[in-house]
Amino acid sequence: MYTRQPQRMSFGGFGSGPVPRDLIILLAVVFATFSMQFFETTYRVIEFLRLTPEVWRRGFLWQVVTYPFIGIGAPSAWIILELLILFWFGRDVYQGMRRRSFWRLVLTASVIAALVAILVDVLASLGGGLGGPSFYLMQGQWMLAAIFVAAFATANQQATILLFFILPIQARWFLALEILFAFIGFLRTHDLAGFIGICTAVGVTYSYITYGAGRRGMREMWLRLQKRWISSKLERAKRKRGGMRVIPGGDRGDKPRRGPWVH
Repeated sequence: MYTRQPQRMSFGGFGSGPVPRDLIILLAVVFATFSMQFFETTYRVIEFLRLTPEVWRRGFLWQVVTYPFIGIGAPSAWIILELLILFWFGRDVYQGMRRRSFWRLVLTASVIAALVAILVDVLASLGGGLGGPSFYLMQGQWMLAAIFVAAFATANQQATILLFFILPIQARWFLALEILFAFIGFLRTHDLAGFIGICTAVGVTYSYITYGAGRRGMREMWLRLQKRWISSKLERAKRKRGGMRVIPGGDRGDKPRRGPWVH
């Protein structure tokens, strides 16, 4: 369970204590694979590890697991800022969840997001597609950032973050901002599968942090959904009948008798 609940912070102020070794290794892998894509001898290896339509066309199933760890993007200094964002949010998430839960969250959210995106890509290809690249928006550090930011925003909803180092925004709004940024990316790339994949990762992360993992977490989620469905059904019935009416007591106007446990 994510236990940390800070009240106010800005970029560069997340977390405290030693830096998790797992996070350092993760950032190093992302940067190394990002660099490898620009060399002819290693480019093909990177393409085999990214999520591509070959995952369902030719059975490259390993891509469902490997793609979030393969860096992507143009050769610019922007990759440094992206890695810093992963570090700032990832350190807090790791310290709040500890090692086992941290990696379970990363793998669960990224694999489910990939499976949903693959289904969308298959259906889109049957319908002619949108003409854009598949899975581009959800590759590498972008998928990891979506998971880390969603986990932080879910567990620390009242925390304040300085967006772009200037605008103070409560962390809970970052869930909606992630979807908005992904939608803007979709408008630019027409990558429907990638957009749905990002949305799925955010939703899975929110559910994981809120309800937990495993059978107990799924049961709690199901019971809460049932409660909301029953409440909405009763509310609709109330509006349909014009509201609840108070029914008076018996015909003789007798007051109701109190039991011995009522004081």
